[in-house]
Amino acid sequence: MFRTALRNVAAHKGRLLMTVLAVMLGTAFVAGTMVFSDTFDKALKNSFSKSYTDISVQVTDYSAGATALPTEKKSPELTKATVDQLAALPGAAKARGVADGFAAVADKKGKLIGDAGSAKGANWAPEANGQDPRYPMAEGQGPKKAGEVALDRGTADKGGYKVGDTVRVAGNGPARDLKLSGVFTTDDPNVEAGTTLALFDTASAQDLLVSPGRFSGIDLQAKPGTSQTALQDAVVAQLPKDAHFTVQTGDQLTASQAKAIDSGTKFMKTLLLVFAGISLFVGIFLIANTFSMLVAQRTKELALLRAIGAARGQITRSVLVEALLIGLTASIAGLLTGIGIGAAMQALLKAFAEGLPSGPLVVAPATVITALVVGVLVTVVSALFPALRASRVAPVAAMSSGDNPASQKSLIVRNVIGSVITAGGIAMILGGASKGGETGRFVIGGGAPITMIGIFVLLPLLSRPVIAVTGPVLAKLAGTPGKLARRNAVRNPRRTASTAAALTIGLTLVSAMTVLGTSVGNAVDRIVTKGVVADYNVTSANGINLAPELADKIAKAPGVTASSPLYKGYWDLPGRGGEVTGVNVQALPKLLSLTLDAGSADALTKGQVLIASDVAKENRLTVGSTVKAGYGDTAGGTVTVGGVYQRIDLLGDAVVADTVLAKYSPEADFSKVLVRGTDGATGALAQSLRDATGNNPVIETKTQQDMRDEFSSVISIILKLMYGLLAMSVLVAVLGVVNTLAMSVFERKREIGMLRAIGLDRSGVKRMVRLESVVISLFGATIGVLLGVFLAWAVNSTLDAVIPGLVTEPPYGQLALFLLTAGLVGLVAALWPARKASKLDILTSIKTD
Repeated sequence: MFRTALRNVAAHKGRLLMTVLAVMLGTAFVAGTMVFSDTFDKALKNSFSKSYTDISVQVTDYSAGATALPTEKKSPELTKATVDQLAALPGAAKARGVADGFAAVADKKGKLIGDAGSAKGANWAPEANGQDPRYPMAEGQGPKKAGEVALDRGTADKGGYKVGDTVRVAGNGPARDLKLSGVFTTDDPNVEAGTTLALFDTASAQDLLVSPGRFSGIDLQAKPGTSQTALQDAVVAQLPKDAHFTVQTGDQLTASQAKAIDSGTKFMKTLLLVFAGISLFVGIFLIANTFSMLVAQRTKELALLRAIGAARGQITRSVLVEALLIGLTASIAGLLTGIGIGAAMQALLKAFAEGLPSGPLVVAPATVITALVVGVLVTVVSALFPALRASRVAPVAAMSSGDNPASQKSLIVRNVIGSVITAGGIAMILGGASKGGETGRFVIGGGAPITMIGIFVLLPLLSRPVIAVTGPVLAKLAGTPGKLARRNAVRNPRRTASTAAALTIGLTLVSAMTVLGTSVGNAVDRIVTKGVVADYNVTSANGINLAPELADKIAKAPGVTASSPLYKGYWDLPGRGGEVTGVNVQALPKLLSLTLDAGSADALTKGQVLIASDVAKENRLTVGSTVKAGYGDTAGGTVTVGGVYQRIDLLGDAVVADTVLAKYSPEADFSKVLVRGTDGATGALAQSLRDATGNNPVIETKTQQDMRDEFSSVISIILKLMYGLLAMSVLVAVLGVVNTLAMSVFERKREIGMLRAIGLDRSGVKRMVRLESVVISLFGATIGVLLGVFLAWAVNSTLDAVIPGLVTEPPYGQLALFLLTAGLVGLVAALWPARKASKLDILTSIKTD
């Protein structure tokens, strides 16, 4: 029987090609993901391992640069005295004060270099030889006084700067024009990956990045013979007990960093493996379909084996051995292809993210074992039911020339089982949608795969009524070939269902994500721009607070008719501390349009407070109620509620006049300024605002459309990433359609020969096969789109508390495009099988046994 299995594989290698390709693609995706993630993980660890090579102990003050709440006691600070104190410890070789924080650099056109979120500044701390070992100078010298700055080589090159040039730098305060004293190199992996780094003399760095005289951290090196933990204990003993300092050894920092890298790469690997799993799951249908058709086509052969003494178990094992050989061959090919995919992904990442660390490919034993085991297991499991079906072929079937279609009883049993599974899954989804929140989404996550499995089981039942709808259209457009295509599509419901299921999976996921993305995008768009009538929102690129003097400069800028900073303070609102927004009451009507459920916006002019509707409802506040003004022990009185407004994105839990907020929260600051122009949002006004803010590279002037585009671009990127990751599963689905049609043509050679004999020409045969493919593809796609929309609606129902105003908004144009694309996929997939069918010899086909 083993030799029989080998002969069968050799005899049907052409028909098994698509199966091999499907398994190979799935395992290649798995292997490629593991190779890429392992390689990237090792490269990151090797690169970041340099970060703490010269640090034995690091003291970090996480409160440095932060704004303390009024009730918070002023915590101890790291100063030069602290550095000297720690440097004098018996086990310390040296100690270095570190002042670092946000510092952005502009190019010669005033544009921000790099990303504001990763822009960094630090102090140049030369040793006795006049050099800072962390930053060796390639050109010029380190900054020695105020007004000087040094840049890393990458930033200097991107900005086109040379030593002696004037460089515009922005930290937590106004932008400054500084002289470039030098250009340095560094093995800091963050800088190598594209982070901009500007160095200042220590006093300037403290003033710009932290606060005058204060360090954000201290790095210590231990003397020979002193362990890191011993020095750590000595440092902890010297520091104040009530300080907000963290003291870690170099080994602890390295381990923490490695853990963070593991966490990041693990998420990436898990995400990619999920989509690889989807591809393999789609491949299961292709494999099962292939073996089912092979078993049906070899009915006589299997019956003869039974007639000459082969037991049922031997027949089953024979088919499974075939599957094992195919799975092993495909898995080896997939592993080799996956190594190539891993190398390609690494090269692609390096091309799009220059500076990221790279290294030799890592092909771990776990990758090899996983790829082989997964490929073989998926193939064998997929072939299990066809193998069992093969063992049930009776010896008497050797004398029959007909097919052995599935019995009506087996289809009824299948439909009953499918109905029960589908009903259970839908009940879970509806229950999760009703429950809402994170718990509801978890329930939906469990019900979705159950529903999909139930739908797959029911696809044979659904195929007849759904495909029947296309009958009149096909008959009218294609005549006899159209009628034959429809009948062929429903002749074997199981085969049609298995072929369509692959496309159903892909379209379900794609449709669900598209509807979710569109619905969330539209809801966020409404939230972001709700109530905003201002022309511009002046804000910082990284969300830091703006300098206080900018408020007056913006108000006096040419072309500005109204403006107001949105001050942020914190009050003891009932039941919780809440963010209170302070606004310019006179300018407010020209900048924001508040929708009030009660009271009036004029109450702000009387020193009263407006409360967001959700806060008012939660704490039963109404017009005339009072709330405590201020925070904690500094709360200095009460303010009357003058109105309840529907929450908008730019405002906090409450709104008061800026003068009232300043009275009770003198520490209030702002990171946004709303502006209304005399002539609306014009280029001249935008330039005027840039001039007023000192052409600071960090400060952005955004119109309402800019804010919309910012959010929509994020959603667009996520959707494109998901589409790209699902492309492999769609490719496997296409292979399934090609494979099914090709084998179906072989199976129906006699029928096609008879059709040719009674007058159907070659072009008619081609149209018949192509239309059959299109009908099956559209059937699978239609079910997938409907299921995807349903799942998106359910998930949206759980997000209404997080995203107010969220409703399910299917993008009908995109969904129609998906269906059209599915039809085209079916058409392309049928090109080769249709050509093959049209070239069959009439007489040879008719006499086929």
